[in-house]
Amino acid sequence: MLVASTALLTLSAAFPAVAAEKPDDDKAKPPGKMSEIGGARLGQAGTQVNAGPGVPKLPKKLTGRSWIVADAENGDVLAAHNAHWPLPPASTLKMLFADTLLPRFPKTTEHRVAARDLDGMGEGSSVVGIKAGHTYSVHDLWLGVFLRSGNDAVHVLSAMNGTVADTVRDMQRHADELQARDTHVVSPDGYDEPGQVSSAYDLSLIARSGLQKKDFRDYCSTVSADFGGTEIRNTNRLLSGDTDVPVYQGIAGVKNGNTTHAGATFTGVAERGGRVLLVTVMNPQKAEHNEVYKETAKLFDWGFQAAGKVTPVGELVPPRTAAATTGAPSGSATAPAPAGRAVSEPVAAAAGGSRGMGTALGVAGGLLVLLAGGVFLVNRRWPLPDLMRRRPRS
Repeated sequence: MLVASTALLTLSAAFPAVAAEKPDDDKAKPPGKMSEIGGARLGQAGTQVNAGPGVPKLPKKLTGRSWIVADAENGDVLAAHNAHWPLPPASTLKMLFADTLLPRFPKTTEHRVAARDLDGMGEGSSVVGIKAGHTYSVHDLWLGVFLRSGNDAVHVLSAMNGTVADTVRDMQRHADELQARDTHVVSPDGYDEPGQVSSAYDLSLIARSGLQKKDFRDYCSTVSADFGGTEIRNTNRLLSGDTDVPVYQGIAGVKNGNTTHAGATFTGVAERGGRVLLVTVMNPQKAEHNEVYKETAKLFDWGFQAAGKVTPVGELVPPRTAAATTGAPSGSATAPAPAGRAVSEPVAAAAGGSRGMGTALGVAGGLLVLLAGGVFLVNRRWPLPDLMRRRPRS
């Protein structure tokens, strides 16, 4: 049913900085106490899955410090490992940037880039090649963000939004609205900054929200595009392929990242047989080329085999406003953790619901957050009616 909301949202208090573990610290362990948003099992360290008759075994040799497999539509978390461990997100944080800013500028809007628009980019940033004094459409800027993970495109769009600081505040408010409480935003592009963290759980929430927007789906599923007369290709290897990673069957986005501090991070969405899954993997410890994509593909394969057989260990919660309008508990699963045998499967150095969900038709923004049109479609599922399959060229 449609629920109209005209009340302004109360903004959350400033999120405290959280120390992130360095990827080269092989003794790093998840915090002793993690968030239990989505269910108590998701706050536990180690691998959480309900093994049972007919449930396939999880892939062996998974080395991601944190990962999660979830149904993108009904929100069921099929399995997870250190789901709420706050870790550096790298450019997967650009999903939150896009989910926050995409609705603000028509794609045909053009912007002449000033030199100051590019100020403050971190040394060694990934760029798409934006030049001061040149004019770019918003459409092209978003292609630069999604395909080349261009920090220069992020900074130009942030300048259009006011300032980088304004954009960081807007992103944090939107993360709070999505109940992505492990997420602390310091830079809009995901560049390594002290205290900038997210989690596999939060990145999946953010991706799920972004995928409600057609433009988001279009951009994150595009393999290649023309940018100023030069072809650019998507750096998501499950989408574009590589010598040691084939294109994943049914892949439709979402976003990858890689920095010195974060290691490799990735959130992907794929569909098979009418079922849509989200997988997020953060910082695999195996030092092999494209390892984050290889482990993601293994978890997708497991998820498609296990869906409908495995009892979920938690859920992806709805945004705060959707929870408030439906009466669903905010920040926790709406039912006790499902019964079943918890399996702890240590990997590398570190060991170790309910269906309520809403389609967000509005977007948080400004100093006070007001749902665009004040409308949420509240339903058992959060459908993706026209999920884009791999789009060869834009």
